[in-house]
Amino acid sequence: MKYGQFCPIAKATELLGEKWTLLIIRELLMGSSRFNELQRGLSMISPALLTKRLQSLEQTGLLIKKKISGQRGYEYFASEPTEQLLPILLDLGDWGMRWAKDNLTDEDYDVDFLMIYLRRSIVPDKLPGNETIIKFKFLDIDDNPNWWLIVKGEDIDICVKDPGKDVDVYFTSTVEILSKVWLGHLNYKDVIKSEELLVVGPRGLTRNISSWLKNSPFKKE
Repeated sequence: MKYGQFCPIAKATELLGEKWTLLIIRELLMGSSRFNELQRGLSMISPALLTKRLQSLEQTGLLIKKKISGQRGYEYFASEPTEQLLPILLDLGDWGMRWAKDNLTDEDYDVDFLMIYLRRSIVPDKLPGNETIIKFKFLDIDDNPNWWLIVKGEDIDICVKDPGKDVDVYFTSTVEILSKVWLGHLNYKDVIKSEELLVVGPRGLTRNISSWLKNSPFKKE
């Protein structure tokens, strides 16, 4: 894609303007480095198109591709120019929170995407003990409505099968409600009061959920 202009916005758009490119960069900056991690964060992208976009980003110097030592496959890392895009992406997200949120549809509330970002939002230091099990039950999902986050130190895993461990905190709601709470469109106190969200667990964890389960970086205080 060429615009034939020396304008720096045009040149930047030539590098970043193709569909999925900015979202791939978002995932890289949020810590995804394996192909399957990137694809999970971009659930509607095909493997072939993701491969093509990664190759393009590597060719333009916006990511670094490294062979995984002793294993098959590669890891992908943001290069310095890409890391410098972080404040720009945060500003773009702020803009989206103000002007694009009314365009959200039912199809945008994706449980896989929500769970990935809830996982990234856990603050392990704020959770007591060596392991914490958090269960989510989504009332608007027929297949696989139950999800777990297993927090063990800095390692946080997403499970869709019962890990067979005692649960510390239960969340029962819909994907839409929890997504809106994470984004900051709704708050825990109001949705719990309205019974749109049920939270069960020790009071030390449930009275200030945002201390250990952070909201979106675009949430306005």
